Amino acid sequence: MPDDETINPTIDLMARRRSAPPLTMTGPGPDARQLETLLTLAARTPDHGKLAPWRFIVFQGEARERAGAVFVEAFAAKNPGASADQLEIERKRFLHAPLVVGVVSTAAPHAKIPEWEQVLSAGAVCMNLTLAANAMGFVSAWLSQWISYDRAVLDRLGVAPHEKVAGFIHIGRRTGAVEDRPRPALADVVTHF
Repeated sequence: MPDDETINPTIDLMARRRSAPPLTMTGPGPDARQLETLLTLAARTPDHGKLAPWRFIVFQGEARERAGAVFVEAFAAKNPGASADQLEIERKRFLHAPLVVGVVSTAAPHAKIPEWEQVLSAGAVCMNLTLAANAMGFVSAWLSQWISYDRAVLDRLGVAPHEKVAGFIHIGRRTGAVEDRPRPALADVVTHF
């Protein structure tokens, strides 16, 4: 960490941010004004060519239960021997956090903007959203899991065949301490040219 005199609220937030497992989240979630702010800040991301190669799917209230029904149906179709406990896990997948925001990458071939840069922009949206949520006093988790790659689920959630889920951002209130995970030693990930 830098010397104390270089610390500011943004640096402090980035140093403190931790992912919180959705199982440890509770409500209330962001209200309508806070949600609009979160999505506005998430969209303020690097975006070569101003393409906005991403979009949001918001899951709140009963929409989380409807999504859970989709997950159960798709999971049961692929796992006919699934136990009641396994199906219950899928049903509750979006019920722990009061808000889940799907970030969908709409990256596509473009004459000037590489598709890879568009994909990276969607990832930056996810990071902006997690940081903004934490800055508002919420906790968050950026997850993908099997539902991000299952075509039957994606079809039912309205994700087009040419789109990909960059992540589902779970946002809620902390119910306990969030432990940090080991971070890489800079010596292992930094080279100088």
